[in-house]
Amino acid sequence: MHPVSSVRTYVLVWLTLTILTFVTYYVAQIELGEWNIVVALLIAFFKMMLVILIFMNVKAESPLTKLFVGAGFFWMVLLLGQVAIDYISRTWMPEGKMW
Repeated sequence: MHPVSSVRTYVLVWLTLTILTFVTYYVAQIELGEWNIVVALLIAFFKMMLVILIFMNVKAESPLTKLFVGAGFFWMVLLLGQVAIDYISRTWMPEGKMW
């Protein structure tokens, strides 16, 4: 039997996700130049980890489940890395604002 998180934990995680959603919106209003996307992705990554660990209960799962979750992240990093390399290596794209 897996341990079940308390209602308090779920409410605190939900509140944290809600606050981080507003933080993402307000940070997007600030002109940080190229760092806007970095900050937004860092906040999104943190929110994603909260959802996976708490709501999907991966924190309390078996090591095999954690291995498959980690393998999925590794695969996603490989695919996004290939997209980033392709985008960066294109010299024919017009100059200008990146985002």
